[in-house]
Amino acid sequence: MGRGSLLVVACGFAGTLVSAADVLTPQLGNAFANKVVAVQKHADAGVKKPLSTTFTQAETNSYLKFNATDLLPTGMTQPEVTLLGDSRVAGKAIIDLDVVRQKSGSGGWFDPTSYLTGKLLVTASGKVSTADGKGRVELERADVSGIPTPKSFVNQMVNYFTRTADNPRGSTIDDVFDLPAKIRSIDVQPGKFTTHQ
Repeated sequence: MGRGSLLVVACGFAGTLVSAADVLTPQLGNAFANKVVAVQKHADAGVKKPLSTTFTQAETNSYLKFNATDLLPTGMTQPEVTLLGDSRVAGKAIIDLDVVRQKSGSGGWFDPTSYLTGKLLVTASGKVSTADGKGRVELERADVSGIPTPKSFVNQMVNYFTRTADNPRGSTIDDVFDLPAKIRSIDVQPGKFTTHQ
């Protein structure tokens, strides 16, 4: 996964249902993509002048719908984010649990995915805390097809979806992660988030 992909993932962290007021369009998706490029260029240029960039919820979900298909990991489709404010976010996606289980080499008696199969709607909500170029997710709730799900189940999915060439073992929901593109912090407000470099 390249730096651009990591930036997209970080921005996505900073979704359950899209607001009825959100109209998703390719144009909004392109606006998100252009902002991502600008954020990365600012980081690459080594400019010390602070830069704040605001992404709207509609731009984020438009990007996920129209632009990011090739960036999504195998087993995840139709992701959407809801920016709740006060650093809180919610998200949903269709997850192919068979792929997660097979690729994770799991399936034992104590593996939650052993009892769930196929492509199911997974929703989660929590708080994203960021400071000094680091971020952490505090999970508040997760459901699979409306059924409350234990944190261990979420950890297994996070571990699978965060595996990269640089991080072949993946991460867990509790891990502190580096923000990309020299982003120092991310503020989440209702319907938008702002990155600060």
